[in-house]
Amino acid sequence: MERDDENRLLLREARKIVQALGETLAPLVEVVLHDLTRPEHAVVAIANNLSGRQVGEPATEIGLARITDPGYPEVIQNYPNQFPDGRPAKSTSIGLKNSGGEYVAAICLNLDTSLLGAVTASLGQLMQTRSGGPPLREALAPRSADEVRAALERFAAARNTTPLGMTLAQRREAMRELADAGLLNLRRAYTEVAQTLGVARSTVYTYLPTEDRP
Repeated sequence: MERDDENRLLLREARKIVQALGETLAPLVEVVLHDLTRPEHAVVAIANNLSGRQVGEPATEIGLARITDPGYPEVIQNYPNQFPDGRPAKSTSIGLKNSGGEYVAAICLNLDTSLLGAVTASLGQLMQTRSGGPPLREALAPRSADEVRAALERFAAARNTTPLGMTLAQRREAMRELADAGLLNLRRAYTEVAQTLGVARSTVYTYLPTEDRP
């Protein structure tokens, strides 16, 4: 295949990629195709135009660098950029070479991060909660005795041991934490504690402060 024919084929295939990416990533990402064989009129296709550029405009600095240096990086990802009106952008530039190792085209993606910044700020405000809150911890799903076992296992793991290996002092401390979390009010809570610690249910009550024992 003649080199010129190969270059035209690369550009033809690149146009399809640019169009597809532009439609997929709209409205946040502009996709531009540069013909690096014609640097004075390099821009040959723009999908989802966010920069206001026109077909026929010249190559950018990166495009010119690729034209003069075949060893210039083929892919430059996620570098900071700016649209002509000052909006911040995040860009990726992909160079396309022919079989002779010469740069023929470049596909550039420009993400308008100003739009995402506004969305992020709105989501942050939406997700924000106030300090304090109700005196009781509220759960939006039914609580079960399984939480008791899980809490004891977390307590033991934080102390490099297992529920069965906890000392008497640790078991008493764990019971205080379960009580403070309201877990001992759950149905079958004491049975779950007994099974997790490997003791009789009557023994579990001895781990409670005297005033809290039933």
